[in-house]
Amino acid sequence: MSQKVDWANYVAHTETKLSKVSVSDTNLGETDEEAPEKYSPAEASLLAKIIRKGLVESKNDIEVQRKDPKSPLYSVKTFEALNLKPNLLKGVYEMGFNAPSKIQETALPTLLADPCQNLIAQSQSGTGKTAAFVLAMLSRVDPDKHYPQVLCLSPTYELAIQTGEAAAHMAKFCPEIEMRFAVRGEEVPRNTKLTEHIIIGTPGKVMDWALKLKFFDLKKISVFVLDEADVMIAQQGHQDQCIRIHKELSPKCQMMFFSATYTSEVMDFAEHIVKNPIVIRLKREEESLDNIAQYYVRCANPEQKYTAVTNIYGMLGLGQAIIFCHTRKTASWLSEKMSSDGHAVAVLSGDLTVEQRINVLDRFREGKEKVLITTNVLSRGIDVEQVTIVVNFDLPVDLQGEADCETYLHRIGRTGRFGKKGIAINLVDSENSMRICKDIEKHFGKKIQYLNADDCDEIEKIGQ
Repeated sequence: MSQKVDWANYVAHTETKLSKVSVSDTNLGETDEEAPEKYSPAEASLLAKIIRKGLVESKNDIEVQRKDPKSPLYSVKTFEALNLKPNLLKGVYEMGFNAPSKIQETALPTLLADPCQNLIAQSQSGTGKTAAFVLAMLSRVDPDKHYPQVLCLSPTYELAIQTGEAAAHMAKFCPEIEMRFAVRGEEVPRNTKLTEHIIIGTPGKVMDWALKLKFFDLKKISVFVLDEADVMIAQQGHQDQCIRIHKELSPKCQMMFFSATYTSEVMDFAEHIVKNPIVIRLKREEESLDNIAQYYVRCANPEQKYTAVTNIYGMLGLGQAIIFCHTRKTASWLSEKMSSDGHAVAVLSGDLTVEQRINVLDRFREGKEKVLITTNVLSRGIDVEQVTIVVNFDLPVDLQGEADCETYLHRIGRTGRFGKKGIAINLVDSENSMRICKDIEKHFGKKIQYLNADDCDEIEKIGQ
C-alpha cells in the first residue's frame, strides 16, 4: 500500500471486513451449547456502534463532577455557536446532526476551548461521544503542518475502523485533512515519516509505529484521544500500552478520555492519563427503574416457563418483547417452540457473524419479528421504542453463581425507554433463583412483585 491511504476507498470496504468477523475469529463465544455464552466488551461496543441508526434521545441531564474554576463551563444549543470552520459545519449537517446531543452540548465547548482543556467524559453508547471528539480532532488540525498532530486510540481494529468512518464522513468537505489507520494489515515502508494529520489506531500498532519504527513523533501530537476506555482496560495489555504511549506525549498535549461506563477502575485509569480534567457524565436511562414494573413468576421447569412466557406475551403482545436466556441451547429450544406456535421470533446468539447479528437487529427494529430471544448482554446497544416487555427466562448470574445486578440493569433497561412505561418479567424455577431474585430486589431497592401467570385478570392489570 502506498504511503497515503485512499481514505474513502478504505472506509468503503469496512462493511465487507466487518461482516467476516465471527465468534471464531475473535474467541468471543463458547463452543459448548450447554455453557453460558461469553462476550467481550469490545464486541458489545462494536455492535452498539454499528446498529445505531441515529442518536439515542436522552432526557437525562449532564452531571459535571469536576470543573476548572478558572475556566467557566457552558453549553451550546446549536453547532453554529461553536464557530466551526464552514466546511466542518457542512460535514456535521451532512451526517444528519441538526443540533448537539446532551453530551455534545457540554463536551464540545470544553474540547474546543482556547486554551485547551482536558476532558473525561462518560455516556452510554449512541449518545454522540464519537462525533464530539471527532469534531474536536478535526478542528484542532493545522493542514499546513504535514505531520501527525492528532492521535486517537481504540481498543480493537473494528472499533478503530468505526471511528475512522465517522471522521471520514465528517471531513467530507475538508480534503486538506489527511488521516491514516494504524491497525493490523497496514504496512509502512521502513524509514518512512508519516505526513498525515490524524492517526487512528490500536495501542500495539501505534507503539510499533511511534516507538519502535519512529514513523512519527509522539512529542508533536497536540491532541490525544483515548476512546472506549472501559473496553481498553478489559483488553490484555492495552492499559499498559496506553500508559507507555501517554508517557511520550508532550505535557501540553490536550487529553480526551471517553468511556461508556463509569467504574472505579475506569476512573483510576482516566486520572492516570488525564491531568486536571473537566469530568462530565451523562447518566444512563436504565440507571432509573422508576418507570419499569418488575415481576417474578414461579415455575417448576422449562415447560412451565414457556407457558408463562406465552400467556404473558399473548395477553400483552401489543409491542415487542426481548427474552434473555442463559445458554444457546435454551434459546434455540425456546425459539423453536414459539415459532411452532405462530410467534414471529428472531434469535441473537454467539454462532452468528457480526453481519448476521446486525441483520437480526435491523429486522427486529423494523418490527418484522415481534420477539427477540438472545443469550447475551449485547442488548445494551438495542434501543427499540416498541419494546414493552423484557423477560428473564434465566436470571443473570456471575461466574460465582451470584446475582449479576449490572447485567440485570442492562437487560430490563431495554424496556421503559424514551420515558415510556415498561414491564420486566423474571421466571424463577428454584429456590436458588428465588434467592437471586431477592438479591436483585435488595440491590436496587425496588420491589419485584409476584405475578400469577395463569391468572388472565392479573396479567391484564399489569399491562394497564
